[in-house]
Amino acid sequence: MANPSLAAIDVGTTKVCTIVAEVGAQRELRILGVGVGPSAGLSKGMVDNIHAAIDAIASSVERAERASGTRILSAHVGIAGPHVSSINSRGIVAIADPRNPITDHDVHRALESARIVNVPNNREVIHVVPRYYVVDGQDHVVDPLGMYGSRLDVETHVVTSSTSAMNNLVQCVEGAGVKVESLVLEPLASGEAVVDREELQQGVALVDIGGGTTDICVYMNGAVVHTAVLPIGGLHMTRDLVVALRVPQPAAERAKRDHGHAIPSLVDEAEEVEVEAFGSEPKRQVRRRLIAEVLQARTEEMLELVLAEIRRGTEPEMLSAGVVLTGGAASLPGIDMLAEEVLSLPARIGRPRHLAGLSDILHDPAYATSVGLLRWALKEQAILFRSVHGPIAPLGSLMRRVAHLMRVVLPQ
Repeated sequence: MANPSLAAIDVGTTKVCTIVAEVGAQRELRILGVGVGPSAGLSKGMVDNIHAAIDAIASSVERAERASGTRILSAHVGIAGPHVSSINSRGIVAIADPRNPITDHDVHRALESARIVNVPNNREVIHVVPRYYVVDGQDHVVDPLGMYGSRLDVETHVVTSSTSAMNNLVQCVEGAGVKVESLVLEPLASGEAVVDREELQQGVALVDIGGGTTDICVYMNGAVVHTAVLPIGGLHMTRDLVVALRVPQPAAERAKRDHGHAIPSLVDEAEEVEVEAFGSEPKRQVRRRLIAEVLQARTEEMLELVLAEIRRGTEPEMLSAGVVLTGGAASLPGIDMLAEEVLSLPARIGRPRHLAGLSDILHDPAYATSVGLLRWALKEQAILFRSVHGPIAPLGSLMRRVAHLMRVVLPQ
């Protein structure tokens, strides 16, 4: 039997990225193909033109299929946008027979209990992420399977999404001919790709600065404590340059990418660069330091909003590992130094690592979410394998898991 393959689609505001990978014997990912194309029909992570979005997704999927030589029938898809919100919830269940060890079925019941939160009719739960378990008062249990007890509690992080925004995204992906295997919150996915285990334990905030949104995920003691999506991103930096320099948006984007810097004092005051411009002169010279000053102002504002969100999850002083910056805008030179100054925390740029195959293009902060979706799917697979082979599983649930595994594992 051929190695099982996985596909992931990151539908962003500025680009759509589709990745196909096969899973090796050691559960490592080998990239088979990547398809990247310009996005359309999305604003701040939300669909605002169904037909344009379908065409953009279909183009990305087609490129990945050509590169990998495989047909993409289903994929794990990232979701973000200001419509996403999260809360922490506790689930409690009694163990039927304390003389027997806790089973996967007991854990599943506890998670389902935590899932029962007061959610409006126009919202749906997309994630119930376990933070830690409590067995008969024993706190911070990482994995209760096989332990003995009469009561099992679980602290979870529950992520909800607008039903309409979620359905619109699913319709776009399935309109491009790909079945949605699961929807994954993008900051959770990005964390899988760029955050180290030690950072998770010591406390870290992942900040994924995309084109239309900035996604935040705060970790403490190896578990998620807070997630948020801010409706601001790299496009806002570009628009600021359009206004300040009076240039077309494509020219502002090139100026940001080729000449931008987050620390104006590190740019030569006399240096000038040529940019396309509006008006009678098709091109003109602008000071590079002016570009840096505009970018610094917007980036500082963005980081202050990030700091406010971090405070909603924990005290920033508790994040010993600081901040990991990723996403396309994290490629801006000096942004890590500016983050350290504004947040008063250590900061580094997060790039996907430990990839094999056609992975050269993916060693870039812009592809953290795409790679993270694959890693999340791989982790989900491992949980499903454990569940199927566990001692107790309800028949209906077992059949659904087996059906899922047949889709994922068997060659297409």
